[in-house]
Amino acid sequence: MADYIKRIVESDVLPCHVKEVVCEEMHHAVEVSNLAVMIAEELGETPAFCDDLSIAGILHDIGKMKLTKYIYSEEDTLVIEHIKYVRQHSLYSYKILMEAGYPDNILKAVFYHHENYDGSGYPDSLRGEKIPWMARILRTCDVFAALTSDRSYRKAFDVDTAVEIMIDEVADYDMKVFLSFQRILHNGRFKGIESLRDNITPLQMEHLALFEREAAV
Repeated sequence: MADYIKRIVESDVLPCHVKEVVCEEMHHAVEVSNLAVMIAEELGETPAFCDDLSIAGILHDIGKMKLTKYIYSEEDTLVIEHIKYVRQHSLYSYKILMEAGYPDNILKAVFYHHENYDGSGYPDSLRGEKIPWMARILRTCDVFAALTSDRSYRKAFDVDTAVEIMIDEVADYDMKVFLSFQRILHNGRFKGIESLRDNITPLQMEHLALFEREAAV
């Protein structure tokens, strides 16, 4: 992972603030992807399913590369509409992957990864099993990875606090997925957030390259 991040940091094409966003999103992508695969394996999914989920996890937020240009724009109207653009990142991710020729199961997982099991999510307020199975797995992983990472407005929560926050909002998650996630935290497979970030497979590395391409567009 370090060598790939180094290429981003040393790029002469990307502005400093874009480099920072790309590196942060790449780290998040690897964390989500690795945890999602662990959950899928614990649930007994096939290797092919796990590979596709791994790719979806890596690329679920690729649309944020386009949002970076809006967020840091000098145009006040775009700053005012910041929330609207952020909520569209799953659509941007979907379009990028569709144009790149990714299969439908990965496209749907990426597009719907912010849907909540109780129907309170976006973009389509899907409920329960109407949400694609891969997207339901990604939802749990995405929230956990976000809570346990530093943000501009707060420090990372420790694992126990992050889980407590998620339990308070448990209606957001597919219970099968959430229980599997809990088992992984306690059965010895989970070695900490850094282990999720630092372990990267050749398959993940191959698709992570799309971040670099999109950031430079």
